[in-house]
Amino acid sequence: MGKKEKLIARLMTEPADFTFDEVETLLGYLGYERDNKGKTSGSRVKFFRPGTSQVVYLHRPHPGNILPRYQVKNIVRSLKEADLI
Repeated sequence: MGKKEKLIARLMTEPADFTFDEVETLLGYLGYERDNKGKTSGSRVKFFRPGTSQVVYLHRPHPGNILPRYQVKNIVRSLKEADLI
């Protein structure tokens, strides 16, 4: 099982310790690109798939790196709706 498959399997369990770095890596594997809009975006980060209308918005956690549970659940739901997982 490759890194992509391991990250998907981990995400599907909706862990309490899924990090922003892990989701950023996974979304990259799935063809998403990050769009920060410079310094004015604050902690809000947009990931989009070029050529589609698929968008995932996240708030970068701070001071730590662990995503809140609701964001993990929203990511799973969004990726299922897009038939990516």
